[in-house]
Amino acid sequence: MRDRDERRARLRERVNHWASRLRTEPKVVRIQRMTRKWGSCSLTGIITLAEDLTEQEPEFQDFVIAHELLHLRVRSHGKVFKALMSVHLPGWRQYGLNK
Repeated sequence: MRDRDERRARLRERVNHWASRLRTEPKVVRIQRMTRKWGSCSLTGIITLAEDLTEQEPEFQDFVIAHELLHLRVRSHGKVFKALMSVHLPGWRQYGLNK
Protein backbone atom coordinates (compact mmCIF):
# COMPACT_ATOMS: atom_id res chain seq x y z
CA MET A 1 0.00 0.00 0.00
CA ARG A 2 2.82 2.37 0.80
CA ASP A 3 4.33 2.04 -2.69
CA ARG A 4 0.96 2.99 -4.21
CA ASP A 5 0.78 6.12 -2.05
CA GLU A 6 4.34 7.08 -3.03
CA ARG A 7 3.58 6.66 -6.74
CA ARG A 8 0.45 8.78 -6.38
CA ALA A 9 2.41 11.46 -4.51
CA ARG A 10 5.03 11.55 -7.29
CA LEU A 11 2.27 11.88 -9.89
CA ARG A 12 0.76 14.79 -7.95
CA GLU A 13 4.20 16.43 -7.86
CA ARG A 14 4.35 16.15 -11.64
CA VAL A 15 0.89 17.71 -11.90
CA ASN A 16 2.00 20.62 -9.72
CA HIS A 17 5.13 21.08 -11.83
CA TRP A 18 3.17 21.15 -15.07
CA ALA A 19 0.38 23.33 -13.67
CA SER A 20 2.98 25.91 -12.71
CA ARG A 21 4.78 25.63 -16.04
CA LEU A 22 1.55 25.92 -18.05
CA ARG A 23 0.11 28.59 -15.75
CA THR A 24 -3.04 26.62 -15.03
CA GLU A 25 -4.87 26.00 -11.78
CA PRO A 26 -7.01 22.89 -11.64
CA LYS A 27 -9.70 23.10 -8.97
CA VAL A 28 -9.27 19.43 -8.05
CA VAL A 29 -6.90 16.70 -9.16
CA ARG A 30 -8.25 13.17 -8.80
CA ILE A 31 -6.34 9.95 -9.26
CA GLN A 32 -8.71 7.05 -9.67
CA ARG A 33 -9.40 3.86 -11.56
CA MET A 34 -10.18 4.57 -15.21
CA THR A 35 -10.66 1.80 -17.74
CA ARG A 36 -10.98 3.64 -21.05
CA LYS A 37 -8.67 6.62 -20.92
CA TRP A 38 -5.63 8.01 -19.16
CA GLY A 39 -7.13 11.31 -18.09
CA SER A 40 -9.91 13.83 -18.42
CA CYS A 41 -10.64 17.48 -17.76
CA SER A 42 -14.12 18.62 -16.74
CA LEU A 43 -15.70 21.93 -17.64
CA THR A 44 -15.53 22.81 -13.93
CA GLY A 45 -11.73 22.43 -13.78
CA ILE A 46 -11.46 18.94 -12.33
CA ILE A 47 -8.52 16.94 -13.69
CA THR A 48 -8.90 13.18 -13.36
CA LEU A 49 -5.95 10.88 -13.99
CA ALA A 50 -5.95 7.11 -14.28
CA GLU A 51 -4.45 5.41 -11.26
CA ASP A 52 -2.36 3.10 -13.43
CA LEU A 53 -0.73 6.16 -15.04
CA THR A 54 1.59 5.96 -12.01
CA GLU A 55 3.06 2.79 -13.57
CA GLN A 56 3.86 4.39 -16.94
CA GLU A 57 7.11 6.01 -18.03
CA PRO A 58 7.63 9.61 -16.85
CA GLU A 59 7.52 11.04 -20.38
CA PHE A 60 4.11 9.51 -20.98
CA GLN A 61 2.90 10.79 -17.60
CA ASP A 62 4.03 14.27 -18.61
CA PHE A 63 2.17 13.98 -21.91
CA VAL A 64 -1.11 13.01 -20.24
CA ILE A 65 -0.77 15.59 -17.48
CA ALA A 66 0.12 18.45 -19.83
CA HIS A 67 -2.66 17.41 -22.23
CA GLU A 68 -5.32 17.54 -19.54
CA LEU A 69 -4.02 20.74 -17.95
CA LEU A 70 -3.95 22.51 -21.31
CA HIS A 71 -7.65 21.75 -21.64
CA LEU A 72 -8.15 24.23 -18.79
CA ARG A 73 -6.98 26.88 -21.28
CA VAL A 74 -8.15 25.43 -24.61
CA ARG A 75 -11.19 23.13 -24.60
CA SER A 76 -10.83 21.64 -28.08
CA HIS A 77 -8.08 19.67 -29.81
CA GLY A 78 -7.80 22.37 -32.49
CA LYS A 79 -4.79 24.22 -33.89
CA VAL A 80 -4.11 26.32 -30.79
CA PHE A 81 -4.20 23.27 -28.54
CA LYS A 82 -1.85 21.32 -30.82
CA ALA A 83 0.52 24.29 -31.08
CA LEU A 84 0.70 24.57 -27.28
CA MET A 85 1.33 20.84 -26.98
CA SER A 86 4.16 21.14 -29.52
CA VAL A 87 5.72 24.08 -27.69
CA HIS A 88 5.70 22.34 -24.32
CA LEU A 89 6.13 18.70 -25.39
CA PRO A 90 7.85 18.34 -28.76
CA GLY A 91 7.23 14.84 -30.05
CA TRP A 92 3.92 14.53 -28.20
CA ARG A 93 2.24 13.01 -31.24
CA GLN A 94 4.00 9.69 -30.67
CA TYR A 95 1.60 8.99 -27.79
CA GLY A 96 -1.96 7.80 -28.23
CA LEU A 97 -4.70 8.88 -25.86
CA ASN A 98 -6.72 5.72 -25.46
CA LYS A 99 -5.77 2.85 -23.22
